[in-house]
Amino acid sequence: MAAVTERVAGAAPAGYTVLSVKFGERQRSSHCLLVKEHQVREGADTAHPPRRTLFVLNVPPYCGPDSLTRLFSRCGHVQSVDICDKPGPGEKKEKLTSKFFNRKTVTGFQVAYVVFRKPASVQAAKALSQEGPLLISTESHPVKTGISKWIASYEASIVNPKELKADVDAYMQDYDKKMAEEEAKAAEQEGVPDEEGWVKVTRKGRKPGLPRTEAANLRVLEKEKQKRARKELLNFYAWQHRETKREHIAQLRKKFEEDKQRIALMRAQRKFRPY
Repeated sequence: MAAVTERVAGAAPAGYTVLSVKFGERQRSSHCLLVKEHQVREGADTAHPPRRTLFVLNVPPYCGPDSLTRLFSRCGHVQSVDICDKPGPGEKKEKLTSKFFNRKTVTGFQVAYVVFRKPASVQAAKALSQEGPLLISTESHPVKTGISKWIASYEASIVNPKELKADVDAYMQDYDKKMAEEEAKAAEQEGVPDEEGWVKVTRKGRKPGLPRTEAANLRVLEKEKQKRARKELLNFYAWQHRETKREHIAQLRKKFEEDKQRIALMRAQRKFRPY
């Protein structure tokens, strides 16, 4: 993209048309957008149909979908504007499941696909190169930059707890509904053979497994530790064999002394004392 920004109107790449744009009226320097008709095989890119899609290169970060829609709306009705990091066959814009997450920050120049309602609008958009620089930010439709943009981005990042709770509740309701449908479908298929006579084994049996608790996890870890201990090689080296014998003899001597003391105590308790 850096090489594209250095090009001028007289040195446009083959097949592209240069459109000169300016951020505002006070800006002296202009910016070049490279546009051409999006050409792909029929059915290869359903999101960006050929002959009705304008492919735009070198889109600056401050130029969003609304700005491109306003720029090219003079050429005809704009159905959609998709801005992507890089061009690619069949590239589609990812659908965000929630407005609170997956916020994307624009960090550089991008490409755009402008889809018109009629094919003639694409040729009209390419003819805009004969006019003067197009304005991206106007008094009626200003584009926020600098501190005002940062403030707006910060305010948008603050989540409203009530809206977030409503969004999460709606998501969980859809999830519970989906799980209930899957369980009902699994219950219907349980024990029913297919065309070849095979019976599908579902995750639900006569005794479904219970979720593990912390105590159960500790017992499992202890059993695994004992199993590893039994697999360890004992008395593999000669010094290990000597140490084992020495410890065994020390345990026998200790036990012998304890037995002597216990026998002496028992004899003292059985001593006859008439008075």
